[in-house]
Amino acid sequence: MKSIRWRWHLDEMFVKINGEMHYLWRAVDRDGDILQSDVTKRRDKKAALKFLKKSMNRHDRPNILVADKL
Repeated sequence: MKSIRWRWHLDEMFVKINGEMHYLWRAVDRDGDILQSDVTKRRDKKAALKFLKKSMNRHDRPNILVADKL
C-alpha cells in the first residue's frame, strides 16, 4: 500500500561493462529498496525521461522525487 509520503530517490552511477562505460539509473524508495534500475549507454534527457516513464508506469507516481543534480 502506498504511504502518505511516498518518496523516491533517483541516482545514476557509472559502470564499466566489457570495458565500455555505461550509466546505471536507479529509483530507490524510502526503505532503501530498489524499485527500478536500467543501464544505458547515454546520459542525456531522453534516457532520463525514458527511465522515469518506465518507473512510473511500473510503480505509482511518487509524492516527492529527490534527485541529486540529475
